[in-house]
Amino acid sequence: MAARQPFTTLCQQLARRRLSARVDLHIHTTFSDGAYTPAEVVDLARRSGLPALAITDHDTIAGIEPARGAAKDWLEIISGVEITCQFQNEPFHLLGYFFREENQSLSELLNRIHEHRRQRFGEMMERLGKLGIRLPAGALPEQPHCAMGRRHLAELLVKAGQAGTVREAFFRYLRDEGPVAVPHLAVPIAQAIAVLRGAGGVAAWAHPPYDCTRESLLLLRQLGLQAVEVDFPSCRPGQSKELRNWAHELSLLITGGSDCHGPGLRSVGSGGISMAELENLREMGSFCARSP
Repeated sequence: MAARQPFTTLCQQLARRRLSARVDLHIHTTFSDGAYTPAEVVDLARRSGLPALAITDHDTIAGIEPARGAAKDWLEIISGVEITCQFQNEPFHLLGYFFREENQSLSELLNRIHEHRRQRFGEMMERLGKLGIRLPAGALPEQPHCAMGRRHLAELLVKAGQAGTVREAFFRYLRDEGPVAVPHLAVPIAQAIAVLRGAGGVAAWAHPPYDCTRESLLLLRQLGLQAVEVDFPSCRPGQSKELRNWAHELSLLITGGSDCHGPGLRSVGSGGISMAELENLREMGSFCARSP
């Protein structure tokens, strides 16, 4: 094909646009604590021009297939999850990508966390009852695989008139050390990383706090961490730059996304990484999948 012909130029422009496009690798749906269904997420992603996205619900992968069914050939849905675990006696969220969704060890881990979430939710309901607060059970999420959490309970409190807003419900009842809060299952971070990598996945640190250090990132790398999130809603430019520098020094890949939970500032596509950075993650996932 002759160079600089109109069709050639158009193809080159489209290729450059795709390579420069952003992909959102941190999105929640109604299968955990998100307000959008997987189909609604896909529709919003199409409108935003995203070529790919990852559904990263808390402790469940049940929303991935519905998203793929809605996406068809319009955009790529990457396997993702955000696993609740513990690191240095503190809660820790681990993002996973490109894992084998049928992996037995991963399924067993997520099922164990899921069951604990159901028990935890019931115990928080009981604690509310002891405070004289009764909530309508019929208002609970309908999906059998929904990862129940404090946000669901906060929304029920608002509907029942026990709090004016979700923020108020957390402050009055559900905050850490609050009168109703029950701790998550303390899955050790090393175990969660090992399970993810055993499933051929890439393990990444979700939204590191502002006071994280290079030393903690190094320790996590020694435990098997492969990537770190450098673009998320609370991440300021200075922190993002620092995280990128540390990732480069420690040979870690990077990820990022909107952490969308519904309408608001964290809209689908408002954060993310480049297609080139996504391909680095994909290549790492392919390598893990080939490893014994």
